[in-house]
Amino acid sequence: MTAVPSGPAFSVHDIPFSHSGSWFDVSPVVAEKTYADDLHLVSHQNGMHGVLRLVPLDPVTGARAETRVEAVPGLLTWTGGVGRVELAYETPDTLRLRGHGLDAGVFAAAPTLTPFSGTYFFHDPAAGAHVFTSYETGRRYRVTVLSGTLTEVVGAQALGAAERGVAVTGDWEIAIEEIDTARPPYASSGPFEEVVARARGEFAAFADAVAPWRSDDTPAAELAAYVLWSATVAPTGLVTRPGVLMSKHWMDKVWSWDHCFNALALAPGRPELAWDQFALPFDHQDASGALPDSVTHSEVLRNFVKPPIHGWAFGLLRRRLPEPPGRDALAEVYGRLERWTGFWLTARRAPGADLPHYQHGNDSGWDNATTFDPERVVVTADLAAFLILQLHELASLAEELAKPAEAARWTALAADTQAALLDQLWTGDRFTARSAATGESWTSASLLDLMPIVLGEHLPPDIAGTLADRLKSHLTPYGLATELTDSPHYLSDGYWRGPIWAPATVLVEDGLRRAGHHRLADDVNARFRALCETHGFAENFDALTGTGLRDRAYTWTASAYLVLAEAHARRTDH
Repeated sequence: MTAVPSGPAFSVHDIPFSHSGSWFDVSPVVAEKTYADDLHLVSHQNGMHGVLRLVPLDPVTGARAETRVEAVPGLLTWTGGVGRVELAYETPDTLRLRGHGLDAGVFAAAPTLTPFSGTYFFHDPAAGAHVFTSYETGRRYRVTVLSGTLTEVVGAQALGAAERGVAVTGDWEIAIEEIDTARPPYASSGPFEEVVARARGEFAAFADAVAPWRSDDTPAAELAAYVLWSATVAPTGLVTRPGVLMSKHWMDKVWSWDHCFNALALAPGRPELAWDQFALPFDHQDASGALPDSVTHSEVLRNFVKPPIHGWAFGLLRRRLPEPPGRDALAEVYGRLERWTGFWLTARRAPGADLPHYQHGNDSGWDNATTFDPERVVVTADLAAFLILQLHELASLAEELAKPAEAARWTALAADTQAALLDQLWTGDRFTARSAATGESWTSASLLDLMPIVLGEHLPPDIAGTLADRLKSHLTPYGLATELTDSPHYLSDGYWRGPIWAPATVLVEDGLRRAGHHRLADDVNARFRALCETHGFAENFDALTGTGLRDRAYTWTASAYLVLAEAHARRTDH
């Protein structure tokens, strides 16, 4: 029997096939910008590692069969001639595969086993299964034949260089489990059709929760939901909560500003998961109050930080949650935001300085933006603007927590910081950046210089108007270019030196709307939605062609689409 496809179709070259809670995916993408001929089981424990090759085989010749790969949520299919192979997740750590008219092989991706790398392979008589053990992931991958016949077992107990794996024929079915050291022999939870139906049902419930407003006018909403759902992992290692990775391609981490956008998208329909996304980097907040640069399964990086957008994000988040957070939850967030703000006001303000500074473009999230070309240790207007919004959010939280003196202190500090921003970095028609060491200032053609628009209603109307006019020059048919397209420094695939990015879009759109520039905000919203509907959910996009660039399944892009599309849908309904 053939399972019936359902849900949005996608290319596994762009979006990994996976399941919420799983730490592995099925994809040809085995490393950064590296595409294998065969689909692989790719693990994200201890880094990104292609562990197993999944190979459709010609039942007559035993050679690799030419097939067409198709994927929808819950079901991946290889089709070749009159045969097909189907794959589905039975659980987040178990795959089920079956075939008719095509054989299949499961082989170690690593060709060589050394004392410290590669994959060992053997038959486990206790479980009646074949097992691959991976040095790279520190996990085992157990293959149990449920029906059909083993035609080949190669490399069992082999050392050094060898082909390792099994092949099956007939009307066959197998299970592949990712396990730790041991577990009871595999036991099926039901027939293949039930496995597929259950996975589809889980995704459909998620999509209905996070995008109940979707319609023909928001055609990418269901696929955006799949990108989020499939990139979610269970709490494991240093990931202390259910976490949405930025991707199950090579960007398989949670960076400490990316997570805010995922939290916002999830908030109305999956509030607990949204709360976990906002909180996850704060679980690793250090004694200075700093958040890590990124968190993933086996590492927490602290060589950079990310910008303090968290006050802005939490203000939106709690308005989007279906139930307001309780007092204990607000108190926890207040303490964490207070320490994070304290980091910027102490560790990142030079003696006598009114405004904080970045130490490198990476701290801003805009790694190589031209704002940082003259120097890297820089006082910038975007940083001050984000901090002002965070101070306002702290004041609001303090009021709710019955801390009036602290609320007054935060409000006064926000006013003082904004006065310093306008006095020291506003020239009358634009914001400048300034060396933290010498005080020398400069301007650039980067969109980063215009990010104080996030202050919205807090900006003097004339400054908001000037920023809005300048933002128009960054608009291409596809959205906001991060570098003016006529700049000598513009690069079509230049990371933050030209391409369109989701977070900048959401921040600018929100700031414009709060500043009263609704028509321009609507334009920014519409162009970004159309971009995703045509070119998917890439890490960033060519500003002049719309082509998706870098990692093609980036969750903050999908989340940005969901946030903007929902807002559009609700405005249209009213």
